[in-house]
Amino acid sequence: MMNQNNNAKVYLIPVPLAEGDLNTVLPKYNLDRIKEIHYFVVENIRSARRFLKQVDRNIVIDDLTFYELNKRTDLNKVDSYLKPLEEGQDMGVISEAGCPAVADPGAVFVAKAQRKGFGIVPLVGPSSILLSLMGSGFNGQSFVFHGYLPIDDQQRKRALQRLESDAIKLHQTQIFIETPYRNNKLIDEICAVLRSDTKLCIASNLTSPDQFLKTKSIGEWQKSKPELHKIPTIYLIGK
Repeated sequence: MMNQNNNAKVYLIPVPLAEGDLNTVLPKYNLDRIKEIHYFVVENIRSARRFLKQVDRNIVIDDLTFYELNKRTDLNKVDSYLKPLEEGQDMGVISEAGCPAVADPGAVFVAKAQRKGFGIVPLVGPSSILLSLMGSGFNGQSFVFHGYLPIDDQQRKRALQRLESDAIKLHQTQIFIETPYRNNKLIDEICAVLRSDTKLCIASNLTSPDQFLKTKSIGEWQKSKPELHKIPTIYLIGK
């Protein structure tokens, strides 16, 4: 356990989901707090550096220390990332987009910091999961986020059918995502697999000036499919 006199904290720092003015999606408190932190656990160093320069162009990036945590990271090294906390320094966690530690490798670091007894401070910011749920018109009291569906065609078909069944029988909103370059293929599959009266919400480029967020029946989507190639998108099946 940590020294009881050590008040170092881990700040979970949301970042924008799309290009635009930071002031429209992040509270001033976040921006002020970020300027005081010198140690960051990040999913991608390059994009984290770019984000911090957006926060304040006067931030001296070379004075900061970054610990990269993504799917290629050797998890045996993550314990060493706690060193600044053990020395009394606050740390920040930054994802590629949206809220860190949600469908994000940063959760590994947060879990280790929790076990050591350090304070965890989630900051307010955009989450594509919650924003899309808010705008879908679906059940916001019972919902499940599944992340990515299987890549195999047959497994993905069965997964879609299972989500549809749960949405109808349990009145439970089913939420999932896809790699942006596969969006159009996924929409074709959804329209081919699900019942025509099943409801689907498609939410793309959330918080951007050209965001797209619509809920229609599968029958309606079959008549007019959006063009979403390489556009960050989240999907919701509901009732």
